[in-house]
Amino acid sequence: MVKELMHDPIFLVGKSEVATKEDLQVAQDLLDTLIAHRENCVGMATNMIGVRKRIIAFLDESGRAPTYTVMLNPEIVAKSGIYETEEGCLSLLGGPRKCKRYKTIKVQFQTLEMKTHTKNFTGWTAQIIQHEIDHCNGILI
Repeated sequence: MVKELMHDPIFLVGKSEVATKEDLQVAQDLLDTLIAHRENCVGMATNMIGVRKRIIAFLDESGRAPTYTVMLNPEIVAKSGIYETEEGCLSLLGGPRKCKRYKTIKVQFQTLEMKTHTKNFTGWTAQIIQHEIDHCNGILI
């Protein structure tokens, strides 16, 4: 179900809790909301829909064809190649803000089947994931 976007910065800076299999409907709601905003958004975390769980969804362009991916409890376990960039966010008013990102990241996460995986990401997809994990950690750009 498509959910309303959260814009309250006090809520958004709260850290998210570990997601469990009981949160799979929240993950689906997040994906539905991201797809509904696909014209101007490539990633979301659940706090953006008012739920403080460690779940992100994003447009993954690392494969042969872009696909939407959902990660539960994502953690960056390695990173390299720091650079400065600018990012916008649907939850925040105003234009893009400067931030630091890494060109390559290794992420450990759980799938919707609650299986643990570790995967490397680079470039634009890595940047999106970093932004959404920041949301889970209560960090706003």
